Amino acid sequence: MPDFDTDTFDDQPEGPSKTQRKQEMHALQGIGEQLVELNKARLAQLNLPETLLDAVLEAKRLTKHEAIRRQMQYLGKLMRTVDAEPIQAKLDEWNNVTRAHSAKFHQIEHWRDRLLSNEHALSELLAEHPRIDIQQVRTLIRNAQKEAAANKPPKNSRVLFKLLRETILEQNPGNPEQEPE
Repeated sequence: MPDFDTDTFDDQPEGPSKTQRKQEMHALQGIGEQLVELNKARLAQLNLPETLLDAVLEAKRLTKHEAIRRQMQYLGKLMRTVDAEPIQAKLDEWNNVTRAHSAKFHQIEHWRDRLLSNEHALSELLAEHPRIDIQQVRTLIRNAQKEAAANKPPKNSRVLFKLLRETILEQNPGNPEQEPE
């Protein structure tokens, strides 16, 4: 039986394992799937190569499950030929803007719910946002509470939300709503 020296095998450079290559391919396919979800204005901002852009637009057009799956695999293959880092960076930037927008939206919803259920919340709102029209807020709160008690549609609650949104976003000039969709 031959005696193999283990040092001879260590000298040969090892490439990425098959598992690593598959993970990288799936990651690139995932970026392709994110591209398909974007609207045309955002796709134009990415300056994608023409073949990749055509494949993304084709994937948007498809409706059959198997056709979409094949097109996604093709997108993953095309993604291997381009530098995916700038694309991923831009997608991450847009996702963070979306998360910031959602967080701001939830903050506004929270204020509205607190105003409708807690009488002390109005003074807290006034302390944080002194420029808000307090009389209009009081009227909207009272009318929204009457609507809720009468099981009517929440018209005043929506108007209150809109007023809060305008006031809170006005005080934060770098708001995510100004980002292009």
